[in-house]
Amino acid sequence: MVRAHLIVAGRVQGVFFRHNTNNEANRLGLTGWVRNLSSGDVEVVAEGERSVVEELISWCHTGPPMSRVDNVSIEWETYTGEFSGFNVTY
Repeated sequence: MVRAHLIVAGRVQGVFFRHNTNNEANRLGLTGWVRNLSSGDVEVVAEGERSVVEELISWCHTGPPMSRVDNVSIEWETYTGEFSGFNVTY
């Protein structure tokens, strides 16, 4: 089990990026959260099997149809198991 901390940059706010990330993470069975940052980026913390977390990371490189992803920075962190599901947070 792994934990990934992502910062997604580009046109990722106002295009349902959080909502779609939440749906994708739940479809994959991951735990964690997604939120908007005041910088205009989106932050994601996801935990689960490495291959499944990598699927979400791959999805984040494209995002939903109206988004434009310029960069996804990834930090691999220690898995904590602290989340019971995946949610949008504010």
